[in-house]
Amino acid sequence: MPPVTVQLGAITPSPSPLIPSPSLRPRESRTLLPAAAVGAGALLCSAPATPVPDPRGGRRPLPAMAQTHDAFTPPASEERVEIANKHAERLVGLLHDTGSNKIVVLCHGFIATKNDSLILDLTAALTKNGINVFRFDFSGNGESEGQFEYGNYWKEADDLHSVVLYLYQKSYDIAAVVGHSKGGDVVVLFASIYDDVRKIVNLSGRFDLKKGIEERIGEGSIDRINKEGYLDIKDKYENFNYRVTKESLMERLNTDMRAASISISKECRFLTVHGSADKTIPVEDAYEFAKLIPNHKLHVIEGANHNYTAHRKEVAEAVVNFITSDGA
Repeated sequence: MPPVTVQLGAITPSPSPLIPSPSLRPRESRTLLPAAAVGAGALLCSAPATPVPDPRGGRRPLPAMAQTHDAFTPPASEERVEIANKHAERLVGLLHDTGSNKIVVLCHGFIATKNDSLILDLTAALTKNGINVFRFDFSGNGESEGQFEYGNYWKEADDLHSVVLYLYQKSYDIAAVVGHSKGGDVVVLFASIYDDVRKIVNLSGRFDLKKGIEERIGEGSIDRINKEGYLDIKDKYENFNYRVTKESLMERLNTDMRAASISISKECRFLTVHGSADKTIPVEDAYEFAKLIPNHKLHVIEGANHNYTAHRKEVAEAVVNFITSDGA
């Protein structure tokens, strides 16, 4: 991890209005709707995909591996879709359509986007197997609206639910939701409170959210945030990266993954994948999920790091095989 510097100050809260989530509606045409007229899961607009800006400036090129297609497999069509979450914020995603009815939702990790290279490689693997993919930016990340927060675990679980509602409105069969790193924690929370997707995949999620904080944002940072209200994280060039507020820190510290894990229905099939050489989140966290989630399968990839940098084929195969299998 690159070195960071910190800046202290007082927190200024900024409330956001809530609007109710709508009930499921029949399949509808993809047309532009006034923002004031939509609720969670409603389509705002859709259009062919365009290059996506990096959230910290510039445009992020697509990795070569994720752009390739098998010579005998035509590439899936790609469509930009905007969906309102329950805070009336636009969630921006890309729908990869293979012509199938089955679809998988992919969720990125902390300070990442829908264009994270692992997300792109999973998209390529799934579409190659004829499965539609929807990848999107959580609120406050990438192209989506909203304020970036260090915590936001439960809000992101609600963002995911808004996406799921939308896809069901469009009569898709959601085969699974998949999340990496923080996104892995989000899918655990999602499965603990919503019972509308039968397969969940957690890639390298953290079990104990009280750990790993000061390793990322600096030794003594928790005490400083408690005293000053927030802490600004900057990169080695002194560019602002993100802010950790006391509220968002407490939300993370109070998020109980143990309680969430035991709340998941035994009807939900759950896969946890973790690398044995993960130095960001230790593989021991995966074993904790395995102990508590009722209908659980654990797949440890020997030698893999947190982002599966040299093990993309193995992680993609594990995900695809789990999603396409019928056994319990």
